[in-house]
Amino acid sequence: MSPKELEQLATQLLAGGLSVDEFVHRATYPKTADVGHTQVDLDRHRRCGFPEVVFAQGKSVASLEQIFDALMQHNADVLSTRMSAEQYNQLKDRFPTGQYNPIAQTFRIPKSDDGCERRQGHDESGKSGDLVGRVTIVTAGTSDLPVAEEARETVLWTGAAVTMIQDVGVAGPHRLNVNLPLLEEADAIVVVAGMEGALPSVVGGYVACPVIAVPTSVGYGASFGGIAALLGMLNSCASNVTVVNIDAGFKGGYVAGLIAKNMAAARNRNKTT
Repeated sequence: MSPKELEQLATQLLAGGLSVDEFVHRATYPKTADVGHTQVDLDRHRRCGFPEVVFAQGKSVASLEQIFDALMQHNADVLSTRMSAEQYNQLKDRFPTGQYNPIAQTFRIPKSDDGCERRQGHDESGKSGDLVGRVTIVTAGTSDLPVAEEARETVLWTGAAVTMIQDVGVAGPHRLNVNLPLLEEADAIVVVAGMEGALPSVVGGYVACPVIAVPTSVGYGASFGGIAALLGMLNSCASNVTVVNIDAGFKGGYVAGLIAKNMAAARNRNKTT
């Protein structure tokens, strides 16, 4: 920490803007862990709400081990995306508490402290919804499931409660109608769709919350590997729809989890006032 940053913290402490514990934590907490090939961001949770996420594709198993160790030493929940089965098979004995989802290609290592269950979230939101926030994930078709599973694992990592609604594409709109109560209860909705990418617009017309559209590369030749779905979603006439990159289930889940976290915090603040 630079002298200027320390001076700013001290000023906040004297003004009552920081507690002594917060001052000590922020003045002494390391910002990065240098593991040679990677500078692991240890301050991201404070700045951004969640710890750094590890993109496993292209990384050696040895590199992943070092990054995971650095995060775990600083009490972070570990989430790694795009992890192959081969990588997992070489890591599972080293990290026996890790949870691998072969469909999503994600790997999560929960914290070992009492906050583990809260941070890991819950499938099928229910009793915990008000405490941790609620996210509903909707898939247009079964072929979109790998991307939707990446989103689901990411939302669970953020601590939100998750409900999955599968295979409710616009070719059979009646399937969406019967699930409307699950959509209306959500703080944020992730809609995963390929082909023409029409489903997010339909969902957006039914709900009063943000809809994060995730285009997938599912479709025939003219879908251009998801570009058609991406453009369709970007041109949505539903004002509450926003769009992430093709096959970016992680990004959709992360944004939804962040929204749900902030909504839950606001509800809980209101309960105590």
